[in-house]
Amino acid sequence: MTTNADHLVQALVASGVERIHGLAGDSLNGLTDAIRRADTLMWAQVRHEETAAFAAGAEAALTGGLGVCAGSCGPGNLHLINGLFDAQRSRVPVLAIAAQIPHAEIGSGYFQETHPERLFTECSVYCELVSEPSELPRILRTAMRAALEQRGVAVVVVPGEIFLAETEAPDARPVVASRPHVVPHADELAAAAAVLNAGERITILAGAGCAGAHAELLAVAERLRAPVVHALRGMEHVAYDNPYDVGQTGLLGTTSGAKAVKEADTLLMLGTDLPYREFYPDDARVVQVDLRGSVIGRRTDVEVGLVGTVLDTVPALLPLLDGDRDAGFLTAMQAEHRDSRATLDALADDDASPVRPERTTVALDRVAADDAVFTTDVGSPVVWAARYLTMNGRRRLLGSFVHGSMAGAVPQAIGAARAFPGRQVVALAGDGGLTMMMGELLTLVQDDLDVTVLVYNNAAYSFVELEMKAAGVVTFGTELDNPDLAAIATAAGLFARRVEDPADLEEALGAALAHRGPALVDVSTARHVLALPPSVTAEQVKGFALYGIRTVLAGGAGELLDVARTNVVRQVLSHLPGRSASD
Repeated sequence: MTTNADHLVQALVASGVERIHGLAGDSLNGLTDAIRRADTLMWAQVRHEETAAFAAGAEAALTGGLGVCAGSCGPGNLHLINGLFDAQRSRVPVLAIAAQIPHAEIGSGYFQETHPERLFTECSVYCELVSEPSELPRILRTAMRAALEQRGVAVVVVPGEIFLAETEAPDARPVVASRPHVVPHADELAAAAAVLNAGERITILAGAGCAGAHAELLAVAERLRAPVVHALRGMEHVAYDNPYDVGQTGLLGTTSGAKAVKEADTLLMLGTDLPYREFYPDDARVVQVDLRGSVIGRRTDVEVGLVGTVLDTVPALLPLLDGDRDAGFLTAMQAEHRDSRATLDALADDDASPVRPERTTVALDRVAADDAVFTTDVGSPVVWAARYLTMNGRRRLLGSFVHGSMAGAVPQAIGAARAFPGRQVVALAGDGGLTMMMGELLTLVQDDLDVTVLVYNNAAYSFVELEMKAAGVVTFGTELDNPDLAAIATAAGLFARRVEDPADLEEALGAALAHRGPALVDVSTARHVLALPPSVTAEQVKGFALYGIRTVLAGGAGELLDVARTNVVRQVLSHLPGRSASD
């Protein structure tokens, strides 16, 4: 007898899937039993379904193939939704199997009843309920194809009894993504070339769409004598071995990156959809290249939009571009970048205690492997990752960079370590993010995963505090009364170290990374570091002033003094309008 669950397992294995991340439940019994009997697919257990979805998304991001997760009916699959939103917005192919109550009970207010086919619509490219057993093979295949071709989440909702039903479906055939070459029309390429050839201060803004097109990116930067600014998701694909890179723009960027974009008279956007409109030039001609025509022009006015991959479009555009150009703007932005880096590097040399997070990240960068996979929580850890981790074409950097969810670092590290056993995986976790999903430390131990968790432990939601300061609000509701996280990790079975002296950083990190199996390094980091954006607006300056006044009036003068002690004056000054790092 072949059941629908057996066919599902066969279909996934035929398409190269190696595991399903999930948490068992009675409505999934038919599926988990089929996995047990087949012994061809791993049931990758987690402690919380949100982790299953994040882990599947990380696996998909790293491999390019289909990541799969599953949740039982009602609350079980509802827990998937945050990780699925992240996968959908990061444009990685994930299949979610959402078990459902018995079909005959749908609509009766039955125990644990929800309607996943409605709930998951916003975070998916395909979402369908299997209403009768014969539908499952076709719906499953359609979902897998949709996830792979549209680079998003597909959800198949399956009442528990349908997994157990017999099927006469034929043997499963592989479902693999196509690899089309997409090049704009010749007339559109000519129009784009005319705009670029007329430009005098051209900047390239490069994003995740430049993956696999590093050589093409360098070629067009050389032809245009253009500085290259990377968006956060483009960092791992753009910033390495790139003499034209002048930093990052956006809220986590550098002054040089923001300035190179703002001062351009012509902007070439390659595979990026940077959402922050305030970081685009006020008056520039813009050419945008993206495989998704629907995103062209939605952040800034675009004169010429080119629908195509960066890999295919740039070679078609290059012969149309003038090559004899003045390099003055490029040279000036490269000098700005050196100044920006000097300011950032000076902060990382500080040997104060509590340990500066900048120094912590530089120490990790020095001792981590050349092919390490880094995952990072949002908030302050992603700031330090963006500014101090060095990419080289082999390292990878994952995070909830579009959805912006807390607590993603360890769950994504679980997915990475399962997909690449033996490869070094490091989770850069905030203390808030780690403690939100702390149960997954037990998953690391249970699966003996080679994951090192670096905890930036400043006893606060520090990035939220920074946002409050900028808004002129007295910090409130952000303090964390943390236990000894290294002791908790040790009790859970991890190798763990606690660091309070910056002189101990590299030794502790090196020992953790050398340990086979899960490890955690709990670093006591400075709380009131100002992770400033590339430029500070007049409104934010006013906000900081109001914060200072209100904090003193509220009896928080000690906090204000700590802010002053922790932050280097030139760091603040270098971000003010009209000031540079050398002022």
